[in-house]
Amino acid sequence: MEMLATPYNFSARKQTIARHFSNASDYDQHANIQQQVCQYLLASIAHNRQDSVLEIGAGTGQMTRLLAACIQSQHWLINELCAEQATTLQSILPTAKIAIGDAETMDFERLHSLIISANAIQWFDNPLSFVVQSALCLQAKGQLLFNTFTSNNFLQVKALTGQGLHYPDIDEWRFALADAGFEKIQLSTQRFDLPFANPYAVLKHMKLTGVSTNLTQTQSTNSQPFIWTKARLKQFELDYWQHFSAQDEDGQAYVNLTYEVLTVNAFKP
Repeated sequence: MEMLATPYNFSARKQTIARHFSNASDYDQHANIQQQVCQYLLASIAHNRQDSVLEIGAGTGQMTRLLAACIQSQHWLINELCAEQATTLQSILPTAKIAIGDAETMDFERLHSLIISANAIQWFDNPLSFVVQSALCLQAKGQLLFNTFTSNNFLQVKALTGQGLHYPDIDEWRFALADAGFEKIQLSTQRFDLPFANPYAVLKHMKLTGVSTNLTQTQSTNSQPFIWTKARLKQFELDYWQHFSAQDEDGQAYVNLTYEVLTVNAFKP
């Protein structure tokens, strides 16, 4: 296995994120929206022949598998936060260099023709910094392609718990891309409303895909860890049914969980 040596000096927050995703052993079975995002990103790649591909936050390899099957590249550099995924990622792309570590603090090789990331950049402490970082690592005419999410993502859970990641809005992304010198900038959003039998199933889905309310909370100097209690869970279920329920064609009640995906596609001059 060819792995870049990286120090594991993760921040406490990144350690928590890594732990939650390491424990999400059934991720691929439940991350259906994430898989659809990967397919959309794959279809947006400008060239199926590349000089060098850098993938950020590869996770279980959903995007990596699609790249390996559809894209030819002389060089591959695959980054992932969780060391437990290294063997899986190497098996998907045996010729790739696997870079385990925090992508925000790593110094990646320069002059890639494609930098791509699926369902990962929202976990950055400063997601907008990824634009500047990518501009430094791309070769001329290179493509930057990734997705993140909007402030409407998990809007039901955020409304009822007050917990959630901070997502830069589309104008912030557009300005950051233009300021970093990117051209042919395309930004698009897609909304998915997933039905669940009950609010508890929503929380189970989030946990199985590596997300939890105490993990997603916005970093703040005076924020307190979010802890579930029996009373809080009961109130959450009651409020969810009251505010976010609907009925199917047979009159059966259900609740929705919203995903809203923001896709970024841009090129270096």
